Amino acid sequence: MAGEDTTVRRRGRRPGGQDTRTALIEAARAVFGESGFDGATVRAIATRAGVDAAMVNHWFGSKEGLFAQAILKLPFDPHELLAELRNGPDEEFGRRIVRTFLTRWDGAGGEVFQALVRSVAGHEQAAAVLRGFFQNFFTKVIGGLGSDRVELRTTLCASQLVGMGLVRYVAKFEPMASSEIEPLVTAIAPTVQRYLTGDID
Repeated sequence: MAGEDTTVRRRGRRPGGQDTRTALIEAARAVFGESGFDGATVRAIATRAGVDAAMVNHWFGSKEGLFAQAILKLPFDPHELLAELRNGPDEEFGRRIVRTFLTRWDGAGGEVFQALVRSVAGHEQAAAVLRGFFQNFFTKVIGGLGSDRVELRTTLCASQLVGMGLVRYVAKFEPMASSEIEPLVTAIAPTVQRYLTGDID
């Protein structure tokens, strides 16, 4: 009967409210921990949460966005950030990356970056998932620029940004810890730009 069919179709489903978002975050933490970033699928996370896969895009924009909220607790949405970074000349990509990184983390407060570092340092699974995330994110960035040796360039970019974050927000080395953003952009961006598009031999 129609009523029974409807009940079957909706069994285990949740309404599209805040409880759906919470369920997805909890399911994502479990699935990312079990399968890593690359192995975790939107469908698997949604199934674990008991919701439609479309709810991931509805609440988080993408798998990357869900990962950022559930695991890394990043102060930005990776999908939106990628679109923002692509908005401008390729030769200024390094400047946009460094400026955006510092602006977003400064705005969130250094303790947020400290918490991320503690999570990664204390849990190999979290570190593995973070590596997968960086690889996925920068592969999209560098692939769009047409550069070669994407894997090496990804690692180099990650080392620069994570190292910069450690010095500014965790170890708090001066004068970098209290420096204005633009002088740091001017000093660091050329290195990031070389990692993205330049000669790395």
